[in-house]
Formats: sequence, structure tokens, C-alpha cells
Amino acid sequence: MEAKTKGNVRPFGMADKIGYAFGDFGNDFTFMLSSMFMMKFYTDVMGVAPGIVGGLMMAARFVDAVTDVTMGQIVDRSRPTKDGKFKPWIRRMCGPLGIAGFLIFQSEFAGMSVGFKIFWMFLTYLLWGSIFYTSVNIPYGSMASAISPDPNHRAQLSTYRNIGATMASLVIGTGTPLLAYEAADGATVLSGSRMTVIAGVFAVCGIICHLLCIYLVEERVEIPQNTSRLDVGKMLRSIATNRSLLGIIAAAIMLLLGMLGMSGMAPYVFPVYYNSATAQSMSSLVSNLAVLFVCAPLAAKLAQKAGKKELSAVSCLLGAAVWLICLAIRPQSAMAFVGFYAVSYIGIGMFNTVIWAMITDVIDDAEVKNGIREDGTIYSVYSFARKLGQALSSGMIGGLMTMIGYSDAVAANPSAYPEVLDNIFNLACIIPAIGLIAVALALIFIYPLTKKRVEANVAELAGRRNK
Repeated sequence: MEAKTKGNVRPFGMADKIGYAFGDFGNDFTFMLSSMFMMKFYTDVMGVAPGIVGGLMMAARFVDAVTDVTMGQIVDRSRPTKDGKFKPWIRRMCGPLGIAGFLIFQSEFAGMSVGFKIFWMFLTYLLWGSIFYTSVNIPYGSMASAISPDPNHRAQLSTYRNIGATMASLVIGTGTPLLAYEAADGATVLSGSRMTVIAGVFAVCGIICHLLCIYLVEERVEIPQNTSRLDVGKMLRSIATNRSLLGIIAAAIMLLLGMLGMSGMAPYVFPVYYNSATAQSMSSLVSNLAVLFVCAPLAAKLAQKAGKKELSAVSCLLGAAVWLICLAIRPQSAMAFVGFYAVSYIGIGMFNTVIWAMITDVIDDAEVKNGIREDGTIYSVYSFARKLGQALSSGMIGGLMTMIGYSDAVAANPSAYPEVLDNIFNLACIIPAIGLIAVALALIFIYPLTKKRVEANVAELAGRRNK
């Protein structure tokens, strides 16, 4: 059964775009805090080895292979309500999501045994990411298809979603380093108690943002309940043969490796290598402002002219080139490194601004081929891919930091470990460069949805719905 557009609803407008932005603002209050500071919190405050932290974060994400696809099926098979098909899920689960995000950062357990701290980290991270984040993010992402059938409207929603994510990154990345770090014996160290308070405040802010999203957004497209018998084998074969989905999955995994490689290394390269928490805050401020004032106004226009695939591939290659130049120059000034960080982030920002519209393109492509609208299932597979990228990034950073000899002793006395410091800088440049190059290659050689093909799919679906 195909989707139909509702009658007697207000036209698509600014309220929908602002509301949708609030949705990812709420998501990223916990997602970005976890991505940027969880490993730093558990290595420096809780005293857990980085390899263990990264390994457990990666292991938890593989659980998402089950929970994400399961939630996608639940959403697709749920009955629409008077408020729509997707908003009720966000309303039900945003509270537990905030609480779980807060429980991750409990500094009062720092004196407990290592075994307990590992158990607590794994339990809370699993509850947050595999259950509650999944149960909010999948219906939220799927909801874009229900807000409007117009691809231009969806591109605008993608832009505003990225604005919401950027605002969260701005608040978390800029504010947290200024508030969470303190000076101790000439070193810049993370305060566990401050992190606990910050996590609690961000949890409340995330819940408020989700409620604003529910209030402002209107679901206009009637997404019918999928009542067909679940055939897991058929579903897996459909995913495995969907080149557009496989292409965006590959690109998403590599994007997260590059992007979270940058944010994951920031708490080490700035406070430890450059001994400046202020520079870490500035890197977030400047890079996110670049996204807001360069990417947000330009990405949709450039994508409309050149195509989303084409724009994303070129911008990621340019971002990678910036990091390779930085590696070669090795700036001694923290603020010079901030400049490289911000310029490279524009490349990431261009792709991030249009990527959510690319997901709706993938959903449209599948509907053209199969005649069935499977927003939740496709989005859940993509969501898992992003979490897998997050997991691989965490595991990679944790493993590499262990290999170069990083420990809480290095954080307390960086000058005594010059080789470790040099390797921290190298990793901070090499990880995002490799990730962004891989994104471009995935888009060029795997992802098939060129500008021409996207336009053909939109015309085909419009013709079917107007019959």
C-alpha cells in the first residue's frame, strides 16, 4: 500500500522546519555528549583503559543490529493515530532517553571497583543507545517522509535538521570544555562532578526539545500500517540488493569515522597536546558557526544545481585535503589548529546538511522498485549504520590511544610523554582525512542516486499518487 497525502491540514511552513530542527537538537544533546566526552570521562575520571572503553562502546553498537531493525519494523507496523504515525513514539520515549543519557556520567562511582565501573558503563550505554535512543531516533528520522511529499520540502527539513544538530554541537562542544575542565598542577583535567551536572542539564534540555518538535511538526502524509507477514529473509535480501541503501550506509559509516574521529580526538589534542581547553571550545564554536553560516544557506542551493551526491563527494574530498595539509605543516599554535579544524568541518557540514534528504531519496527509490513504503525499516538500517560508525570510531580511537601509550598519567603530566603527544597530533589529523576520503569513494562508486535519477523517481511516485 502506498502513502497518501492528508487533506485539511495546514500547509508546510516554518513551524515544521523549526520543529524538526528541535528534534535533532534534542537527539544530539545526549548523542554528541556521548561522542565527545564519554571516552574522556571513563579514561580520565573513572580510570578505565581507553581500549576497554572503546571496545565496550563498539560491542554495544552491534546490539543495535537487532534493536534498530526491530524498532523499524515496529514503527512500520504501528497504526497511525490522530497525531500521526511517528510523533507518539517520540512522546513516549524522550523521557527515558534523557534519563539514560544522564546515568552514563555518574562520577560518584569513581571509587568503585574497575569491574563495577565497566559494568555500569556498558549497562547505561546499552540502555541509552540501543534501546531509548533507537526508539526516539528511528521514528523521528522516518517522520520526514510524513511531513511532506515534496522533495524540496524534504531538503529543507534536512537542512533544518542539520541546523538543530549543529546548535546542539555548538552548545555541547563550546560550553562543556569551558565548564567541565579545571587546572591541576599545570595540567588541564576533566572534572567528574562537573560532568555529572552537565549531563543532567543536557538531559532536561533534550526532553524539552523533543516536546517542542512534537508540538510544532505536522504529519501530512498518511503512512499506512504495514500488515504484510514479516519475512526476515526477504527483508535481508531486499537490503542486500538495494544499492542506493548500501551506498549511503557505506558513506555514513565512513562519515562517522571521520567526524567522530575529529570530535573524539578533540578532548586529547587540545587539553593534552596544546594544553588548552579554551581552544577545544573555540574549535567547536568556529566550526559550528561555519556550518550555520556557510553550509546551511548554501548546501540546499548547491545540491539543487549539482545534485546531493555530487556536492557531498566533492566537499568531503576538500575536507580531507585540509587535514593532510595540517598534518604536513604541524601548526604549533592551538588557534591555527582550530582554523584547520573549522575549514575541514565545512566539508563535513555540506554532506551532513543534505544527508537526511538523501535518505528520503533512498526510501523513494525503494518504493519505485517495490511498490511498498518502508520508511521505518530503511531508516532503521541507516540508523544502525550511523551507530556502527560511532562504535567503530570509539573502538578505533580507544585501541589507537592504548597503542600509543595514553593513560590518565599522560593527562596529568603531558610534558613527560613527548612521543605520546606527537602521536596524539598525528591521529587527530589522519583519522578524519582517511574517513572523509572513504566517504567520497563510497558516494562516487557505490551510491547510484544522481540528480537525474532522483528527479525521475520523484516524477514516477507523483504520477502513481495522482492516479
